[in-house]
Amino acid sequence: MQNRKLRVAYQGAPGAFSESAIQQLLGEQAAPVPCTTFDTLFNSISEGSAERILAPLENTLAGPVLRCYDLLHESSLHITAEVVIRISHCLIGCPGARLNQIRRVESHPVALAQCEKFFAAHPEIERVAGDDTADSVRRVLENGDLTRAAIAGAQAAQRYGGQVLLSEIEDDPGNFTRFALLSPEVEQVPDADATALAITIPNEAGSLFRALEPFAKNNVDLASLVSRPLKGTPWHYRFFFDLWAPLGDPRLTAALEMLKPRTVAIRIFGSYRSGKQASKRADD
Repeated sequence: MQNRKLRVAYQGAPGAFSESAIQQLLGEQAAPVPCTTFDTLFNSISEGSAERILAPLENTLAGPVLRCYDLLHESSLHITAEVVIRISHCLIGCPGARLNQIRRVESHPVALAQCEKFFAAHPEIERVAGDDTADSVRRVLENGDLTRAAIAGAQAAQRYGGQVLLSEIEDDPGNFTRFALLSPEVEQVPDADATALAITIPNEAGSLFRALEPFAKNNVDLASLVSRPLKGTPWHYRFFFDLWAPLGDPRLTAALEMLKPRTVAIRIFGSYRSGKQASKRADD
């Protein structure tokens, strides 16, 4: 049992970018567990099929993965690590297919949104939304229709025997996705440099300014900010923050003390080692 791998659930089919992210973060320590939807992903630990979850939170082209933010807050999970991977999309068809034959292209909606320039250059091609990038490749290959193709990573083409018709069709080479490793237990991360939390604030003038002020006054840098509507309370919002400071940092401790009386609720998801430095290095 000592050599048993950690089961880590991800949304998608084998060959998906999320599976590659697990391998990059945990290597041989992990046994990836595919899930069909984000809802089944977030239920995988409670149902006993996994010990950890890897969830996408943000893409540099398509923005935040809003369903994952909602499910994260509804869960009792904690963020313990982060990984950022480069997303490079390929147009993948059946063996023998040619680009000028393709009339339908399937992929996850986020992947389709990252390839707008490709579709603008090929107006004759219909885009079709699917549940997953890699599973779209699998379906195209199973169908065998030379006029159909999928958008996914090269690893999906290799796994399912597809033919890469075009490479690097994403709109911008700075295309990265940030994933969070989620655990049912709080874990101490010795080299943590970031913290994630969510706040609910009064729906009144100046409340967001007052919620941000403690971080500015204590020199805590804001890494990201995402707003989500509160269910059952129209026009009220919850705000998710990523901060460049770990729990225990005196600056963050002081900021949180100032923040508490200015909020309705605070939920701290945990501190972790940020993976964003990978995308920063790529931009240099």
